[in-house]
Amino acid sequence: MFYVYVLVNESKIKTYVGSTENLNKRLEEHNAGKVKSSKPYRPYKILHYEEFDSLAGARRREVYYKSTSGRRKLSEILQRNHS
Repeated sequence: MFYVYVLVNESKIKTYVGSTENLNKRLEEHNAGKVKSSKPYRPYKILHYEEFDSLAGARRREVYYKSTSGRRKLSEILQRNHS
């Protein structure tokens, strides 16, 4: 399985969207400071994730969630799931 994931830091200031084949390992990499773009905002926890059969599918969703319309849709999903 492949995943697209949304992380949030403890102060809930920064979110990060990415894709991976190993969700737990990737979270550990973010929290260990091995991801340059997310390093200053550690630590993170998983806020949302979706499973895909292919890496291509996960990457398409990642790119979508990083677009303007995708950010809006993701915001709706997160509000619905965490309200």
